[in-house]
Order: sequence, then C-alpha cells, then structure tokens
Amino acid sequence: MDQDFLSLAMPQVQSLSPYIPGKPIEELQRELGLTKIVKLASNENPLGPSPKSLAAIEGELKHLTLYPDGNGFALKSALAERFSLDIHQITLGNGSNDLLDLVARAFLGQGREAIYSEYAFAVYPISTQAVGATGIAVPAKEYGHDLSAMLAAITPRTSVIFLANPNNPTGTWFDRQALSAFLAAVPDRVIVVLDEAYTEYVGEAAFPNGFEFLNAHRNLIVTRTFSKAYGLAGLRVGYAVSDPAIADTLNRVRQPFNVNSLALIAATAALSDDEYLQRSFQTNREGLALLAEGVRALGLDYIPSVGNFITVHFGRPAQPIYQALLREGVIVRPVANYGLRDALRISVGTLAENQYFLEALTRVLGSVHDGARSPDSTAK
Repeated sequence: MDQDFLSLAMPQVQSLSPYIPGKPIEELQRELGLTKIVKLASNENPLGPSPKSLAAIEGELKHLTLYPDGNGFALKSALAERFSLDIHQITLGNGSNDLLDLVARAFLGQGREAIYSEYAFAVYPISTQAVGATGIAVPAKEYGHDLSAMLAAITPRTSVIFLANPNNPTGTWFDRQALSAFLAAVPDRVIVVLDEAYTEYVGEAAFPNGFEFLNAHRNLIVTRTFSKAYGLAGLRVGYAVSDPAIADTLNRVRQPFNVNSLALIAATAALSDDEYLQRSFQTNREGLALLAEGVRALGLDYIPSVGNFITVHFGRPAQPIYQALLREGVIVRPVANYGLRDALRISVGTLAENQYFLEALTRVLGSVHDGARSPDSTAK
C-alpha cells in the first residue's frame, strides 16, 4: 500500500489548500497549441524590466559561482538612502511573500490569532494556518477593509493583523486618516503588517505612505516588493521596514541567502531608475482607465481599483468565461478562491494587450449571453 504522506504532516498543514498562481503562458501553449497568448493574470509589469536592471544583471553573471551577500548591504543602503530609513530597519525577502511568512513564523503559532480582511491576499491565511495559528477573516466593507470591524475583532489571543493597501484582488484602499486612527487604536503588543505591494501605482493624494507611521508605531511592519511596478517578479525580491528590534526578530527566522545575487543587484539598479518607474505608473493609469471603460461598455460592473488590475463581475459563475478566454489566448485570474465566484481579475497590460483582451471578451460574451450586471458590485 502506498504511504499517505499527507497524513504524516501536521494537522494544520493537512487541511491547507495550496496557493494557486496565474496560469503560465507555456502551460496554455502546451494545452491548446496557441501561438498568440496574452497573460493578464499575475499583476506583472507589462513593460519588462528596467534597462538599468538588465545591465546590472549582465554584469553580475560572471559572479554566479559565489553566494550572494547574505545581508544585502548594497540594496539596504540604497533603500535607506531613497526613503530616509535606518539600514537596521530593513529586512530583505524572496519577494514580499517571504516576509509575510517570516512574520507568521516569528509572531504566530498555536493559541495565537491573526486578523485579516475578507477578500484579502491568500497568503495571509495560508501562512497563519501553516504555523498552527487561527485566522480571523473580518467581513469586507464594499470589498475593502472594514477597519472598525477589524479593531473590534482583536482579542487577547490576537498577535498579528494583516492589512493590504491597496488590497489584492479587489484594488480597494483606505486613506491616511483611516490608517492613522486604526494604528492609534491597536494595542502595542499586536504586530500590524501593512502590505504595500502596489503602492507605487497609486496617485491619490489621500493615500498613506506607511513609512511615515513607523516612528510613532513600533509595532508596525511595512512590506513592499520589486515584483510589481519595478518589473522584477521573476527574480523575487521584496523588503520589510520596521523597528530595528522587529527586524532583528525576523532575521532570526530568515533563511540564509534568501535573496539571490541577481535579484539584489537588479533591485538596487531598478531603485535608481525614476524614468522607468514613472513610465510604469503612467502606463498603468492609462490601462486601468481603458479596461474600466471597456468593461463598462459591455454592461459589466467592476470594483474600482488603484492597483495594476481590475476585478470584473459577470453576474454568473465566471469559470466558463475564464475557460472561453483561454481558448481565445487570453489568461486572466479566477478569484473564486476568494469567494468571488462571479468575477475575474484582469491585470493591466500594454495598450495592445488590453485591447486584445477587450476584443476577446466581447467575442466570448457574445457567444454565451449578453453581459449581465452583478447586483452586488460597487462600481458606478
């Protein structure tokens, strides 16, 4: 008889559902033999990496026999200079996902609770459950964080609160005043993780910069990534900024050499490419507007977003529409695992990719039924 190895795992691991990433282009090519495929599923930067990053990578290739700098001194120094930080506040990770997992390993466990919002990033409950802690999902308010309800959910067992601003997969956000009031009300013993993976895409004046709250709130951790606006998703590099004592705690559970040498040097170079970052921002703003206008013209509702994606409601189970789009050579993201079974999340691509998606969606909806409006969407 074959050994059931899952039964040997810890109970909290046995009941976990693995994180499901966006479908790779190569997989769809193998399945359907398509030659033209547009991937708008994983919130990647459609511009490709910064030219400065590519040049830095090329110069580093000859050193691949050496281990990377385990402390990431050059990248930490560049981050400290750019954002007026103390280098000892910074923890580097294999993407910001790694940092979220470090927080769970350091501050959660049996008998402890983590709070996060309904529709929030799937890694929060996964990392929480993996270490044996209890996750508390607070019902969303208009698809976003209900900060008052999250405060009310705090108990003596609460150790970590995860906030995403903007939130993935909904694109919703809360302003500076709301964040300030929330942080002031959270007990000092509770770690607050502010996940700002998409912050570089936001232009709204009232949007908060998490770094500005660090001095007043020693229990705050701000996480960011180079995977989105900086275009380095394939290299996996992110960073957390916190009180130095928290950074020291995270480093106690961080794996040695968790960020590779190409990622370190590419991120350092990307950080200095302001022209690239501005172009990424502008391309995204224009793409968001085009997608919103296009789905609205098809009679569909969507959740207004400030990220680099838009979640669209179809008023019916969205899986058949997802499958039909695959046959058209368009990969988007199902979000049924978030409880949004009537919706798909579409990442912003280039102008040509966005237009190709809208044309494919028009064909798909025409072949099934006319687009129906979802009764619970907040879009106007």
